[in-house]
Amino acid sequence: MRVPEAIGQSDAFLAFTEQLSRAATIDRPVLLLGERGTGKELAAAKLHYLSRRWEGPLVALNCAALPADLVEAELFGHEAGAFTGAVKDRRGRFEAADGGTLLLDEIGLVPLAVQEKLLRVVEYGTFERVGNSRPIHVDVRVVAATNADLPGMARGGRFKEDLLDRLAFEVLHLPPLRDRTGDIRVLAGHFAARMAGELGLTAVPGFSSGALAVLETHSWPGNIRELKNVVERGVYRSDGRAVTEAEIDLDPFRGTGDSRPSPPPPPSSPAAASRRTPRALPDAVAALEVELLREALRATRHHQRRAAERLGLTYHQFRGLYRKHAAALVE
Repeated sequence: MRVPEAIGQSDAFLAFTEQLSRAATIDRPVLLLGERGTGKELAAAKLHYLSRRWEGPLVALNCAALPADLVEAELFGHEAGAFTGAVKDRRGRFEAADGGTLLLDEIGLVPLAVQEKLLRVVEYGTFERVGNSRPIHVDVRVVAATNADLPGMARGGRFKEDLLDRLAFEVLHLPPLRDRTGDIRVLAGHFAARMAGELGLTAVPGFSSGALAVLETHSWPGNIRELKNVVERGVYRSDGRAVTEAEIDLDPFRGTGDSRPSPPPPPSSPAAASRRTPRALPDAVAALEVELLREALRATRHHQRRAAERLGLTYHQFRGLYRKHAAALVE
């Protein structure tokens, strides 16, 4: 048995891992709650391989990937002729997962009409295929995952309260990466090593202090998945050298035409004031330079090389302006 790898040393990560390991030994439903990119599928796999069902199948269904009218047939299977296109009998995911674990990702998108049938199979282990009334019995542990507010959906009548109660024997909250800053260097090194192997590099590139500072101060809305992409892209672009902040590209879509033009500065800004109020030309130029530097630094989260690119300057030119206006740029 190979338990899926999970990497971290932060308090938030270790607390979650301990809770998950305890839940794995109890053969009851588990509800995984977490933002996108936090590793819900990896957590479900670890729950499976640490349980008594580890020799059985691990089956997953992303409920967001199916039209609402096909979710029932995908879960429970169908008989030939049950609907247009059903040319032969087909097993559903519950039958495929018999003796093992079924991960239902994006559980909040299961239609209400199907939730009643789902509740019955979670509660009693029996269901019927679409187009057949013969009951089928299965032994399946359900692990559900979502980033939706299921209690709020239940209060609004969009998710069955009975099903929520049944799924929530144990609720595990996956910590977002912004709460695991102590894990960023470890994860970055891990992803860099894997990418170096994929590229056939003889050594794993390290990270400059500037690159690490960028990684550790980013908010990571895409969590571990976003970090993985950024690190792999940086290793690829570094050509085997240490990854610097110039290779840490947090916004690969910058400059593709998808970026929206910056709004005009508010009337109270120095740039607007310089165009409104007569003043000495050097003062007006200095005020405009400060405002443009601030806007570029905010837009790039204070990544100076990208701020220079945004302003059409070389890095050397940008540093000269930054030193010139350092006192005014302190916010």
